[in-house]
Amino acid sequence: TVRVKSPPPSPFGERDKQEVVANARPPMSAEPEQKRLCKRQRTDKLGGNSLVRERKSEGAMSTNSDGVADMMADVVVDEALHSRQIAVYGKESMKRLATARVLVCGMRGLGAEVAKNVILAGVKEVAVQDTEPAAVRDLGAHFYLLEEDVGKNRAEACAPRLQDLNRAVNVRALTAAMDEEMVSNFDVVVMTDIGSEEALRFDDWCHANGVAFIKADVRGLFGAIFCDFGPSFVVEDIDGEEPHTGIVSSISQAFPALVTCVEDERLEFQDGDEIAFSEVKGMEQLNTGGPFKVKNVKPSSFEIECDTTAFGAYSTGGLVTQHKRAKELAFKPLRSALADPGEFLITDFAKFDKPPLLHLAFQALGAFRSKHGRLPAVHAAADAAALLELAKVINEAAPAAIKVTLDEDAERAIAALAHGASAELSPMAAMFGGITGQEVIKACTGKFHPLHQFLYFDALEALPEGISAEECRADEGSRYQDQVAVFGKAMQEKLTALNCFLVGAGALGCEFIKNFALMGLACGSGGALTLTDDDTIEKSNLSRQFLFRDSNIGQAKSGCAATAAKVINASLNVNAMQERVSPDTEGVFDDAFWKKTDLVVNALDNVQARLYVDSRCVYFGTPLLESGTLGTKCNTQMVIPRLSENYGASRDPPEKTAPMCTLHSFPHNIHHCLTWARSEFEGQFEKTPSDVNAYLTCADYASSVREAGDAQSREGLERAAACLTRDRCATYDECVRWARLQFEEYFHNKIAQLVYTFPEDAVTTTGTPFWSPPKRFPRVLAFDAEDGACQMFALAFANLRAEMFNIVRPAWSLDAAAVAHAAVLVKVPEFSPKVGVTIVTDPKATSASAPSGPLDDAAVIDTTLARMDEARAGLPAGYTLVPAKFEKDDDTNFHMDAIASLANLRARNYHVEEVEKLKAKFIAGRIIPAIATTTAMATGLVCLELYKVLAGVKLEAFRNTFANLALPLFAMSEPMPPQKMKYNGMEWSLWDRWTLEGDPTVQQLLDHFSAKKLSCYSISCGQSLLYNSIFPKHRERLGRKVSELAFEIAKVEVPPSRTWVDVVVACEAEWEGEADGLEVEDGEDVDIPIVSVIFR
Repeated sequence: TVRVKSPPPSPFGERDKQEVVANARPPMSAEPEQKRLCKRQRTDKLGGNSLVRERKSEGAMSTNSDGVADMMADVVVDEALHSRQIAVYGKESMKRLATARVLVCGMRGLGAEVAKNVILAGVKEVAVQDTEPAAVRDLGAHFYLLEEDVGKNRAEACAPRLQDLNRAVNVRALTAAMDEEMVSNFDVVVMTDIGSEEALRFDDWCHANGVAFIKADVRGLFGAIFCDFGPSFVVEDIDGEEPHTGIVSSISQAFPALVTCVEDERLEFQDGDEIAFSEVKGMEQLNTGGPFKVKNVKPSSFEIECDTTAFGAYSTGGLVTQHKRAKELAFKPLRSALADPGEFLITDFAKFDKPPLLHLAFQALGAFRSKHGRLPAVHAAADAAALLELAKVINEAAPAAIKVTLDEDAERAIAALAHGASAELSPMAAMFGGITGQEVIKACTGKFHPLHQFLYFDALEALPEGISAEECRADEGSRYQDQVAVFGKAMQEKLTALNCFLVGAGALGCEFIKNFALMGLACGSGGALTLTDDDTIEKSNLSRQFLFRDSNIGQAKSGCAATAAKVINASLNVNAMQERVSPDTEGVFDDAFWKKTDLVVNALDNVQARLYVDSRCVYFGTPLLESGTLGTKCNTQMVIPRLSENYGASRDPPEKTAPMCTLHSFPHNIHHCLTWARSEFEGQFEKTPSDVNAYLTCADYASSVREAGDAQSREGLERAAACLTRDRCATYDECVRWARLQFEEYFHNKIAQLVYTFPEDAVTTTGTPFWSPPKRFPRVLAFDAEDGACQMFALAFANLRAEMFNIVRPAWSLDAAAVAHAAVLVKVPEFSPKVGVTIVTDPKATSASAPSGPLDDAAVIDTTLARMDEARAGLPAGYTLVPAKFEKDDDTNFHMDAIASLANLRARNYHVEEVEKLKAKFIAGRIIPAIATTTAMATGLVCLELYKVLAGVKLEAFRNTFANLALPLFAMSEPMPPQKMKYNGMEWSLWDRWTLEGDPTVQQLLDHFSAKKLSCYSISCGQSLLYNSIFPKHRERLGRKVSELAFEIAKVEVPPSRTWVDVVVACEAEWEGEADGLEVEDGEDVDIPIVSVIFR
């Protein structure tokens, strides 16, 4: 293994000063109390939540006495840091977030998780409040408390480390007891580990004074959240999804009117949605009317509640776009909601009846704490009984609608709550810290639908059977006290001795290794955590990969994450590596490595890598805990040997791609334009110079091109030849000239040729208009030195060309206006369209260009190579070009400037809405939206499943989860069992691997399976066929050893430690006489497991 040297700076050290993200109003605490109260009173008269209401009504353009508009105008969002987060929330929500003040009360593990997630999100201020000193047990769930902090105030001890997460956020510690004056300084208040009477008191005040209130608790394997955002809270965007769209092909003159759309993509509208029209010709009234409600939605049509009989007849064109309305919610104060909770958010439909019981149980727990001044003791039977009695009293007095039946199962659940009520588990804190953090962001921005109003959760199925009270009290006084209190000492011993493989050290990986360190995983004798990631840290990682700092940029993720985790728990036995897990590294992650690994946890960001790790886990029978996130969505899957199906058992459908002709000649949305722009960028600045370098440096380049001899090789060679001959640049002025001519070719000449070949009134062979939807008739563009997109294009293309040719650039080369005005002076040849040009219109075509007549590719290649040889003779020795490797996150390299300007100018050609550079980066850079809250929740869910793996629970106790924090939605389900095959008294699944001892020959292998009534007709190894019964010559191989054939034909390389070679055997059912129990027809294929042939 390759060990990565740990970076010297402490992960809790000072972060380099970043750009100031928000420069808004002065701290609210600096305002006179009278002014602040007046502001609250004005808000109350508006009847809404202070933060969202003020912004909704006043923050867009107008100015008011509170200066909300000015405040928003002053906010600057650091796009380099928060790009993945902006992809989730949008710029406006990020600006709102950057003006918000948040108070988090209670700095145990849950409070720290909430504070971390909110600080990473980029609010203006976070205050952390706690009056209690840190205890040793806090180290089991609090990642920013260290052993030397025991005895110090929890808020004061962790505030400096929380501050280090984001220097643009003002983080401060409050050690005084909470009161209304303290709370009045904030927009959102989160209270954790608080008594029921205090919760009622502060929520009453917050509800009346326009402060969003959130109460969150984790008690052992139980958790609860309550949200109160005031009597009138406006949700600006319920789900955060892009509005659904369609391209109109016809509209009837009727009531209701039938709208038919092109069948390229299925319509995603639902009955009751509202839509708006644009670009409709003939029925122009629809463009200014609406929004219209839709009904009777079909895959490519719908009806609108509009009488179009008096409108003009539909002619052509038209886009239809979903109209998303804001939603107003009324929240009840906690005091009212306890008796009238409304609908509970269900997290697990196998426990659909659990929330009312937990609603009662948590009220009883609050009553117990108020009565005794403490929480129930660990596995104290008397306390559990007292809690049950309180629950009965509360249940008896409850309204009939929320009464629950306290049967034996309910009493056991209440007892379990009592036994672990004082315990805080790291996975539960992570999960609820993610959910709560997202609710804070909703309160600050009005983005996404809030929790309305209670969420309850339990994971009792993770408890091992038969744990005793003594075992749960065995570790009092240690950092693992709370975990042992819930799961017992034996579970802790299994955790510390675990040999775990964590694949990935990005956002998920950072959260996982933090949880592992807190849980004590691999922190004992014999335990080991192997962490690998081949990536390095970038600035954009810092908004969610919380173990990294500015000083770590450019360093290995795995090494930095391991160092940070060792600070959290010095006992963690972690080995950081920089190897990619793939077939190429099977010499590193060899058989011995996989055999000693007890558990694999994936923290990957691509399907191909997930599938490979999944295949290794199936092969070696190792549990795999899988998870992934996409913005506010997350998915977790448990792959348990012999119990569940594997990750690769189900696949997402492939992404739909646009036809080549659409991208190159008939784009109709900005995604088409950006895909084309990315392709052109890579062709111009990466592939072409690389081809030139290959010609200049590789002796066999010419022969390889001649050998290929096809049109694709010819076209690539012609581009390389043009770059080296006609278009070679020696000065910056020549780069500007080239950029100007490229503009003319892209946005004028090619478009002029297209509309000459297919004029606006062109028809197809069937007589229908050629330019029917979704095609959009284009227009040519003229270069305008005052236009921003033209300036960006000239600047980017000229500078990238100069970099490619190693040309020294003048000082004015960074002035977009100066470069554009220089480009205007370039003499551009007049263009005349050509007759007989063929433009590809077939959606199934794989190439966008077609020759005007038959070409001799080989002759053209010879001629082109001759021209290149002539140019080469005049070049200095060692002459090469500098290809550009696309990097989306470097704003100084002109890459995204080139792509954004290419796409927007092309969009202008085709009357498609243009996008800002940041949006272009999201699409062309294929950026995966990512936020810290979803990541924290996902890893918490997975770590709860990890307990189940060690407890050895049955399949029905495991949970796969799909969650969407935007809605919010939780869908938990049992994993699917693996598909099983039964034949002739045998049973197997993908988890099985059959072995043959004694290094058998092909004939012996055939005889072995024939005895099992299986007729083997083919044996293969990798991509090679070792034997097939249909080939007569293969009969000569019957006496050869299977292993010898694998080495000779398949060229298998077996490491010294491996004693077997794997082959795939294809079989048919073989009947002789009776067929009882065979369960398949004679001659039917029978899929058997991989066969491992032991050869030494």
